[in-house]
Amino acid sequence: MEAIETIETVETDAGTARVTWHRAGKPRLVLAVSHGAGGGIEARDLQALAAVLPGHGVSVALVEQPWRVAGKKVAPAPKTLDVGWRGLWPTVAKPGLPVAAGGRSAGARVACRTATELGATAVLALSFPLHPPGKPEKSRADELLGAGVPTLVVQGGNDPFGKPAEFPKGSHELIEVPYGDHGFAVPKRAPIDQDAALEIITDGVVRWIASLG
Repeated sequence: MEAIETIETVETDAGTARVTWHRAGKPRLVLAVSHGAGGGIEARDLQALAAVLPGHGVSVALVEQPWRVAGKKVAPAPKTLDVGWRGLWPTVAKPGLPVAAGGRSAGARVACRTATELGATAVLALSFPLHPPGKPEKSRADELLGAGVPTLVVQGGNDPFGKPAEFPKGSHELIEVPYGDHGFAVPKRAPIDQDAALEIITDGVVRWIASLG
């Protein structure tokens, strides 16, 4: 059965946000997941999750922050991203199901920072930007470690924002996408192709969600 796609606009204190729903037929969980600072919900990992998870009882809400909806090229400060996320949370919680907060890159940071406050059941951190490229001393590990709920990190093996081996020990789980960069693109010479890389992501997330109970 194909997911039912609907689009909602949501007014927040940071501007108008947009939620594109890929609904499961009989959902037991909502995954609300947002984009990074340099792209939108067309990111390959977000689209793969939206295609696969509804078949496993998970409705996927692809969230576009107000700056993207307004057509701006550059993301605002982190606290403004948090304001937008808080403002749209009632919309993703409206079905009355447990909600896992997620995001890629900057969106993963937002999910971690606000998870406990908003009552998220878990956090999915895709391409968590552990540090700016080439600046490992500027660590954002405290955001990840402070999420306060079950957390899954999915990280490319060649992510310049933090390779899997750089991540601190903690209660989070981590799945490595071999050879993947910050956008989970794998080079043509890699022994796995792009479809296989995306399957690592979707299979891992399906397993993790099932483990949440």
